[in-house]
Amino acid sequence: MTHAFFGDAAEKILAELSRSEQAAVESVRRALEDDPTPGHARGLPDADPHSESYAVELLPETTSGRGITVVYRHDRELDAVLVLWLIAGP
Repeated sequence: MTHAFFGDAAEKILAELSRSEQAAVESVRRALEDDPTPGHARGLPDADPHSESYAVELLPETTSGRGITVVYRHDRELDAVLVLWLIAGP
C-alpha cells in the first residue's frame, strides 16, 4: 500500500473548500493509496527521475461544487504520494 499525504499548500487549500469538495478530494487521496497511477490521471512533466507527476480532474458533479484538479507526485522509491496542489475552478 502506498502512503498518500497532503503537502502544506494543498492542506491550506483543502481547508478553504466546502465539505463536499473536501470529501471528493479525500476520496482521491485514499484511492491513490491503492493505485498511485490510475488510468484517469493525466501525466505531467517531472524533472526528478525517481518520481512521476500527475493531475486528476474532479468534475463539479463529483464535488457537488466546483471542478477541482488534484496535482500530485508519486515517488517510486519511497512508494509515497504527495498531493502538491488543489486547483479549484470557478
